[in-house]
Amino acid sequence: MTIKIKHAYGLGKIQQDARMIRQAVFVEEQGFSARDEYDHLDSTTIHIVAYTNTQAVATARLHEEQLGTWHIQRVATLVSMRHQGIGRLLFDEIEALAPQFNVNTLTLGAQLQARHFYDQLGFNSHGDIFLDANVPHIEMIKLLNR
Repeated sequence: MTIKIKHAYGLGKIQQDARMIRQAVFVEEQGFSARDEYDHLDSTTIHIVAYTNTQAVATARLHEEQLGTWHIQRVATLVSMRHQGIGRLLFDEIEALAPQFNVNTLTLGAQLQARHFYDQLGFNSHGDIFLDANVPHIEMIKLLNR
């Protein structure tokens, strides 16, 4: 299986592919409301999408909340493509892009059920468990080596 990862800032084809994955995972599979899932940040963030051939299968969104820090959001992989290393490839791409944008810190709010995945990627838990859309999350941070 060949995986190609693309990224783009703001609205466009890659964002539309990301939205399709988010619809399938967050709205249809996990039951989040579309109103909560789609917000004004899509037009001002970097969207990362992994493709197998021409099919979009995984995504993440990068929002620079403060200088030098990307808050990674909306990480999702289609259920049929999970446990194949695609999520790790997404994060490899994020870390490869970071120096180009002078980013040295990655943060994210992980659903508790995904915490182990982020632990394996070198993220560390920070703070208390919190609810986001009534789902338990934990803030996680990774400092990038330069």
